[in-house]
Amino acid sequence: MNGEAAWALYETRLRRVSAYIHEHLDEELDMDRLAEIACMSSYHWHRIYRAIYGETLAATVKRLRLHRAAGDIVRTDLAVSKIARRSGYPNLQSFNRIFKSVYGMPPARYRKEGSHRIFEPNENGKANAMFDVTLRTIPAVDLIGIPHIGSYMQISQAFEILGGTLNARGLISPDMKMIGVYLDDPDIVPAEKLRSFACVTGGSEVPAEPPLVRRAIEGGEYAVLRHKGPYADMHKAYQWLYAEWLPASGRQLRDSVMFEDYINNPRDVGPTELLTDIYMPLQKAA
Repeated sequence: MNGEAAWALYETRLRRVSAYIHEHLDEELDMDRLAEIACMSSYHWHRIYRAIYGETLAATVKRLRLHRAAGDIVRTDLAVSKIARRSGYPNLQSFNRIFKSVYGMPPARYRKEGSHRIFEPNENGKANAMFDVTLRTIPAVDLIGIPHIGSYMQISQAFEILGGTLNARGLISPDMKMIGVYLDDPDIVPAEKLRSFACVTGGSEVPAEPPLVRRAIEGGEYAVLRHKGPYADMHKAYQWLYAEWLPASGRQLRDSVMFEDYINNPRDVGPTELLTDIYMPLQKAA
């Protein structure tokens, strides 16, 4: 087997392991079991996984569970103890400790005082938070991506597959940007039917063999809101952009999709330091 064929085999196994992790986050994920799914020894598989993804399997599982837990804390009324059990922690104390180390405060306090709370309306019915929104005119951008159907909070699975595929094929380049393209309104479409794409920038020189697909972002004018903080908070920024900025701006929406430009990587920085530019398409000014 030549080197290209070997990496194609690793790529298939990476996708299989990534899918298993996302589908079984509620369960005890035994590292030896994941190695079995990869059809390799635990000794070698862990090293290949880290070489491709830039983090250990254990770090991936921890990051994904805490990401989902933060979403549950922000968007649901589930008891923190239940969220802790669902996240695979043996007791509430250990969950509190790990969550605080990553999000800066324990989960119960985060629910009451976390960064998402600044979007709550004040006595005038307006959000307490304000954002800097800039207007940018951009050219059309070619993308390479992986389609995702389901909750937008779970698009990380598609990004895992995208990153593993590009790495295994030697297609990663330093100038690639991570882009999320979102086709549906989560307030209207059921979570399990939401359509999105996990993408990186890449022109025709980047091969797009399955499971990769090509997409493009329309050029034109966009309102760009920079969001700093956990991805779980971003739906509040969208609400502010639509409900407050857009009416006050006097501008009209263009019939095109919104997208997100991820300035940094959740593998490299903590959730509170994540930077995301949200792009809202606008019609040409009169």
